[in-house]
Amino acid sequence: MNITNDIRYIGVNDHEIDLFEGQFDVPNGMAYNSYVILDEKVAVLDTVDRRFGEQWLGNLEAELGGKTPDYLIIQHMEPDHSSHIATFMAKYPQANVVASAGAFHMMKNVFGSDYAERKTVVTDGSSLTLGKHTLVFLTAPMVHWPEVIMTYDATDKVLFSADGFGKFGALDAEEDWACEARRYYFGIVGKFGAQVQAVLKKAAALDIQTICPLHGPVLSENLAYYLNLYNIWSSYGVESDGVVIAYTSVYGSTKQAALLLADKLREKGCPKVTVTDLAREDMHEAVEDAFRYGKLVLATTTYNGEIFPFMKQFIDNLVERKYQNRTVALIENGMWAPTAAKVMQKLLESAAGITYAATAVKLKGAVNAEVEAQLDALAEELK
Repeated sequence: MNITNDIRYIGVNDHEIDLFEGQFDVPNGMAYNSYVILDEKVAVLDTVDRRFGEQWLGNLEAELGGKTPDYLIIQHMEPDHSSHIATFMAKYPQANVVASAGAFHMMKNVFGSDYAERKTVVTDGSSLTLGKHTLVFLTAPMVHWPEVIMTYDATDKVLFSADGFGKFGALDAEEDWACEARRYYFGIVGKFGAQVQAVLKKAAALDIQTICPLHGPVLSENLAYYLNLYNIWSSYGVESDGVVIAYTSVYGSTKQAALLLADKLREKGCPKVTVTDLAREDMHEAVEDAFRYGKLVLATTTYNGEIFPFMKQFIDNLVERKYQNRTVALIENGMWAPTAAKVMQKLLESAAGITYAATAVKLKGAVNAEVEAQLDALAEELK
């Protein structure tokens, strides 16, 4: 794939993987992106996952056309991007590795060497001239590891954005960008919104025509769309108007209440209602939806004096990722001592800017006329 006349794609698609980072379901696989800039001096940007080294080196050789690389730029030391540093450095003994000081520290730990005689340490604003191409480096700490740098090609106006603007899914998968990019962002980067905002401010000063991430497609059209979404996500803003109902249910009555509320909201014209069974559906999809929409209903049973485990896991996921600036409604169920609402509110106490719905819904084992009236009132409040 030609990104520009001088920049080529040399990454790989992974359709063998089932769980990315051991937890995120990736039905359409993953892409591990790597790039090469062909100039008077040749620079390779990042490697790929350890299982695809031979394919990656073959892709590189095909693009080199007899040239030899002068630089290996490592933007991020996570193993899906750095596994073949040692292999590359052995194969191309004249090449230097370019990275942040933090990345070299990690290299020493992982590979037993920081390539002291062949390394170039870059900081924010450092530059590297390849010939007609000048590369400018931007530090991006905690997006989403501390050593991360991004690379801006001032000649072709390309931003190599490390894991920023990445998504789940291999490049040969036909799927909506926003859905899997959002799930990727909030699953992996979401905790670090302030740091993403800092990088977006740096990027705003650049003339960017193409974004080359380490996962997902190269972005070259309608960049304002992607930048705007990243701004919303990293500032914890509301992307879409709607209500997410996340529930757990032991014997069915809490599920019944959740589905009844969803029906009432739709009848009242709510623009979007999403219902998730936290015990059976993808937890990370539920997290994505909670951050996408402005209103969240949590419905669960009292369980061992606490709440059902899947609901606790869900709330923990939200709080860990700095869930904030939303409206939350609580539905609790308990035949003899319902305390779930109190427990859920306690778990959310560190979440900033949460407004709780005035309507409380309490089941004592079954949906009855009193509960239906409460659900009616809550639907009216949230619509």
